[in-house]
Formats: sequence, C-alpha cells, structure tokens
Amino acid sequence: MPTALAQLGRTAAPVPLVDAVALSGFLDLVPDPRGVRGRRYRLSALVAAAAASVLAGARSLTAITEWISDVPAWACRVLRFPTDPLSGTVSVPQPHTLRRLLVQLDGDALDRAIGAFLTARAAPAGRDPGLRAIAVDGKALRGSRTHVTGHVTPLAAMDHTGHVPAQRQVADKSNEIPAFRPLLDSVEMAGTVITADALHTQHAHGTYLRERGAHHIAHVKANHSDLLDRVRRLPWREITLDHHDRTRAHHRLEIRRLKTAAFAHLDHPDARQALQVVRWRKDFTTGKLTIERVHLITSLPLGAATSAQLADWIRGHWKIENLLHHVRDRTFREDDSTIHASDLPRIMAGLRNLAIGVHRQDGRTDIAAALRRTACDWRRPLTALGLTG
Repeated sequence: MPTALAQLGRTAAPVPLVDAVALSGFLDLVPDPRGVRGRRYRLSALVAAAAASVLAGARSLTAITEWISDVPAWACRVLRFPTDPLSGTVSVPQPHTLRRLLVQLDGDALDRAIGAFLTARAAPAGRDPGLRAIAVDGKALRGSRTHVTGHVTPLAAMDHTGHVPAQRQVADKSNEIPAFRPLLDSVEMAGTVITADALHTQHAHGTYLRERGAHHIAHVKANHSDLLDRVRRLPWREITLDHHDRTRAHHRLEIRRLKTAAFAHLDHPDARQALQVVRWRKDFTTGKLTIERVHLITSLPLGAATSAQLADWIRGHWKIENLLHHVRDRTFREDDSTIHASDLPRIMAGLRNLAIGVHRQDGRTDIAAALRRTACDWRRPLTALGLTG
C-alpha cells in the first residue's frame, strides 16, 4: 500500500477513466466562427478550458483567462493546446484570444453541446428511469442591461435532479412564450413531464408537448380566466384528499394537501386531471399563518403517476429557483457581472449551468464547497469533464 500511494503521489497527469464522457467530443460539433487562416487553437480546446475554470470556481471572464494562464504544461496537453514540435513547449492562449472567440460563438450551438454532454453523462446504464420531470423557467441577467438594450433573459429547462439539458435566449422585446418550443426541440421528450409557471399554460405549448410524447403539469391562473373559473368551481370540499405532507425547516412549518379530479374534457390539449394544492405556512418567528390555494391541470391520466409523484413534481418545479438560479446568483455572483457584448451573457450562464450540473451529477449538494474542492487540484475539473488525455 505505501508503494502504491507513493506512485500516486508522483503521477504527473490524471489517470484516464474508463467510459468517461468527454466534453470535447460535443464541443467539436459547435461551428467555429473564426476564419481558417491564423486559427491556432481549436475551438473545443478553448471552450473546454473555460468550462474547466468555471468548474473550479471562476466567476468572470477575467478569472477564466487567469486560470488558463496558470494551467500546468501537462494540463495544457490534456486540453489539446498546440505543442511546438522542436522544443516541446506548449502554447497557452492569450486572454484576448479566448474573449474574441466567445464573443463570436453561437450561443445556441454551445448550449446544445452542453445539454447533450450533461444528458449523456447522466444517462442511466441499462435501466428504465421511468417518468422524469423537467422544469422550464427564465432568469433575467440584471448586469447585462445597458442604456440602449434590456437585460438578457435565458430560458432554461432543468431536470428536477439539477442539471440543465437545454437553454435558449429570449429574443429582445419579447417574452418567454415564443422561446418555449425552440428550447425543448433539442431535448428527448418521450417519458418526460414538463412543469412550468402560468405564463406557459398555452394551448400551443400543450399541443406541442403531446405531439412530442411528453406530459405537462400546468398552473392555471387569471391569464386563462374561463379555465380557472371551471377548475376553481369544482366541489373540492367533497373530493377525497389524495396526498398530504408536512415539513418543518427555516423556522416555519409547511403543510401541503393535494386533491385530484378526473375530467373527460377540459379546455386545454389532452388535459385529463384538475389538481388543487392547499399550502399552509406558519412562520414561527412572526407567528404569521398564510394559506394559499393553487390550481393546476395535467395531461397525465389516472394511474399514470401516484399522488405522491404529482405532489413531488408540483413542489419540485421550484427547484429550478433553488438549485439553479439561486446558485448562479449567490455562488457565481451572476447579477454582478456587467458583461453585455453579443452572446457573452448567455454563454457565461451556459458555462455556469454546466458546472452546476456536473457537480450535482457527482453528488455534490453544496456547490460553493464543490467549487473550492475542485480548485484544489488541476486534475479534478479536467477529469469531471472527461478530459483525461
């Protein structure tokens, strides 16, 4: 054993992992916007280096370029930076080289590559995972706003386990609704349940999801007043309680009660059930009690999912705020970033999504601690991205 530990301590480069999913293979499919003449560094090498730096905690473009400048020679070779054939010296890109590339990069293509990588990395081996839930929600990048343009708003689709298979930028002077379908076009939809807020309770969205083989759980609010009135007027007091749970945390008690009612027809594509969730919240600090009633519809027929699953998916939709948006804000200080050139804001958001997804897939729940741990060893971010030489 001492001999083995001594050999491990003298290892000059990471040991290759068997069957590791490599990010570089997905980045090779991203079109290179640069001219062929004078192109010294491969696009996949530069973007993989940027991704590794964010995985190690880099929050800004400056921090990314500083991390790359400090990369040891063996790691540069793993990243496939060019090597001088005579001296063996590895060339390290200058900061402006990376910035010029990221400014020109196709954000949609990069997000597709990141989503495909995370999906492949999370794919279960030889077993059917059953229905999986994906939450759709957008987040405004506050620091990207200028005196002539509004803030950039990426719309993300996040698996309820915490990784982002797709992201799409909302067009200027528009809202999230037109971006919904393009966002999910690159996601494998069979066997999925899409959760979204009331903005996306749209007939076109419901039809699209059913055509793709996905189910939906949609909030019903005043933007569909007739549908809301019909669902709200159901005799909920006489309907049997299907599920309830209670949690006590953060100095408050929360009780959630779920009731379901089957429908032969609702004014929404393939809607099979109406749902009512009643939330009771007691704040022990202030003594305040709040009661909230939420109405939803779903295309899932009776028996397709248990009441516990429905309750978990309804509550789990807001994980996109806690597991993704909150982490990007508080851990990566995303709203403090004033980057606004071209697609750079959403590209940086995509790299943060990648880092958060990889760490969560590796079992890390505290992302800030995961970033610190990864920063302690050059091998860790490269190995996590499948870059092992």
